[in-house]
Amino acid sequence: MACVMPNDAPLNAQIRQSAREIAAGQSSSERSLALATLYDLTADRLIRFAASITRRQHDAEDVVSAAMVKIASRPKLLVAADRPWHYLLRMVRNEALVILRTRSRWSSIGSIAERLIGRSCDVVESDDQKRQVWKALASLPGAQSEVVVLKIWEQMTFVEIAQVLEITPSTAASRYRYALEKLSCKLGPSHPTRSQSGATLTGSSR
Repeated sequence: MACVMPNDAPLNAQIRQSAREIAAGQSSSERSLALATLYDLTADRLIRFAASITRRQHDAEDVVSAAMVKIASRPKLLVAADRPWHYLLRMVRNEALVILRTRSRWSSIGSIAERLIGRSCDVVESDDQKRQVWKALASLPGAQSEVVVLKIWEQMTFVEIAQVLEITPSTAASRYRYALEKLSCKLGPSHPTRSQSGATLTGSSR
């Protein structure tokens, strides 16, 4: 019987190859090109995940940039990782938590700046329906919204989510269930959420 590769195997292979090219680059331009390839491959999904924690687009972008800087200086971390994609997600989560701790000391200034600049965490697509979904998602506790992003957009199992977030699979499943209950109440019947068996959340895709 043929071995079935996991869904994220091609992505893991591409990430590992980019990391190898960063590590092997003989010049700064070669390393920069390899890092840009890695960024293009993963950034949209990493920013979406980071935004589920930071709740701000610009903070999410800063988080991913910080993670990429660390990879640029230590690319062999990704090369050696069993699942580079999960390793990147953990890195991004750690960076996001650092930003949250920093933000707590500057919350009043940040709030004023947000109003003046008029920026919002619009990381999902721009149409009204999906904005409503993101708004509902952003209203959840961070511990629940990050599970929803990993389950629905990244299509991870609860075991995989548990590895990324360093919790138990049962805790991941519980947070997901509570999050869906809240989303269902907020969005109503016209905005279907994904059930635990795997339906889609308002047209979202991997």
